[in-house]
Amino acid sequence: MSNAGKPVFYTVREAARIVRVDPSTLYRAIREDAFPAVRVRYRYVIPAAALERLISEAAESGRCVDPARIVAERRTAREVARLAGGDAW
Repeated sequence: MSNAGKPVFYTVREAARIVRVDPSTLYRAIREDAFPAVRVRYRYVIPAAALERLISEAAESGRCVDPARIVAERRTAREVARLAGGDAW
């Protein structure tokens, strides 16, 4: 799998720069479970795939994209799968 030099993860500062918000705004959204992130000990990183999905969804729909909604939908789908006897992951 070739990413042609693209990172797989971004720091919060890098992701904030991409979406044009202050890093503290992004940190707050992450802590409120309203923005996708991976926590590694005391640091957060943002999956590049999550940013790409947000960008493409906004471009394709022409509407406002709410990352908190996307996170909640994924959480609900995982819980439904778990309750139905599927994998928790």
